[in-house]
Amino acid sequence: MGEQGPDRYWKTVVNTIRDGLMIVDESGVIVSINDALERITGYTRADLVGKRCTVLNCDVCQQIKHNAGDKWCSLFTGNLVKSRQCIIKRKDGTPMHALKNACILHDDNGEVIGAVETLTDITELVEKKNQIAAYERELRSGDGFRGIIGAGPAMQQVFELISNAAHSDAPVIILGESGTGKELAAQAIHDIGARRKQPFVKVNCAAFTESLLESELFGHVKGAYTGAYRDRAGRFEAAGNGDIFLDEIGDLPLATQVKLLRVLEEKIIERVGDATPLPVNVRIITATNRDLNALIGTGAFREDLYFRINVIPIHLPPLRERKEDIPLLAESFFHKIRLKNRKPITGISNNAMRRLMDHTWPGNVRELKSAFEYAFVTCQASMIEPRHLPPNILHGAGPRPRPTAVAPRKSFDREKIKRIELIEALEEAEGNQSKAAELLGVTRVTIWNRMRRFNVQYKKQIEAGRAS
Repeated sequence: MGEQGPDRYWKTVVNTIRDGLMIVDESGVIVSINDALERITGYTRADLVGKRCTVLNCDVCQQIKHNAGDKWCSLFTGNLVKSRQCIIKRKDGTPMHALKNACILHDDNGEVIGAVETLTDITELVEKKNQIAAYERELRSGDGFRGIIGAGPAMQQVFELISNAAHSDAPVIILGESGTGKELAAQAIHDIGARRKQPFVKVNCAAFTESLLESELFGHVKGAYTGAYRDRAGRFEAAGNGDIFLDEIGDLPLATQVKLLRVLEEKIIERVGDATPLPVNVRIITATNRDLNALIGTGAFREDLYFRINVIPIHLPPLRERKEDIPLLAESFFHKIRLKNRKPITGISNNAMRRLMDHTWPGNVRELKSAFEYAFVTCQASMIEPRHLPPNILHGAGPRPRPTAVAPRKSFDREKIKRIELIEALEEAEGNQSKAAELLGVTRVTIWNRMRRFNVQYKKQIEAGRAS
């Protein structure tokens, strides 16, 4: 079979194709190649034309040849090759990952005269895939636990607590400042626990108004309130036999705390607007960055609920108390963000790393991640230098780390404001609790709970006002 074909334009056509293409005769001798095959393999036409196709050292071809019996290639027995991944050797000896397609060619009489094969270079894709796998292995290595990075003694103790808590059905509370990774810890508890095949439902208690939170947690029935056009299951029902994660538990309203306490004690819930008890079998994991003992002291958190959820406490240390983990975290964020941004940044300079080690990290691990996202935007060089870091890290400015505990004075002021608002609403409503609830945008039950919590009796308030 000669290189000249019936179509005088076929060379122009095949040379516009980005994939490598070669034609072999029935004995496997290469009779023609296109420009792309030269480019991706490094071989010239003179190197390949007239040689057997085995010159490319394709690992798949060797396997096919071995399994083909008396035939030199199973392609000629009718076995087409479609999207077969293989490795060939370039002229310089380096491997090239390729996607191969091949089929046989017939003449006008149906006789086999050769075969055509295309090779798509996927080396870059394979390398990226291997790189991602390497990063994933790094995250699962001894310097981390279920995506949580840390090698110091403080974090090793946390990892041990998470493992122990995962194999228990007792309630877990995760304590730590904002940005320390409380949600990751909760996810790890679920992922390695006995309920891992069941749902893991997350609720941020601070993200809903008091009136919506109960419906979100426990569901509601049609007509329970304005806008309740149909029955709706809550997050506890959605969790089924799995785990429910209540983040920011310190912001849970007192009325909802009472209902949550009942769930923990009796394992039942009631949808809003319905008195029918529904059994639930969920394990409750909570988290907060607030000092619950201080909140108990101000009456903002129930002590009996605290004892119920504080069975297995796990405290996540702030980043400033585990600075030995900063280089590990920095490398992890660097690799992840570089993979996403595809910038030719090769590393972090020693000076930049020193700046990271000196910073107090009031925003903890979340702030460190944000610092690298900022650096990848500002850095146009090959290395991240101090000048590429956020200004507060570069110049040592910024907010001081906030303690986990909530200052009693702030809590008192907040509660005092609520008490004043309650009294003013009752006065405006002339003692009508339903009307006062409308004025404050809460439920009548909430008004009643606040009156009891703040020891407010409307008649006495009026009498006190008249007496003054």
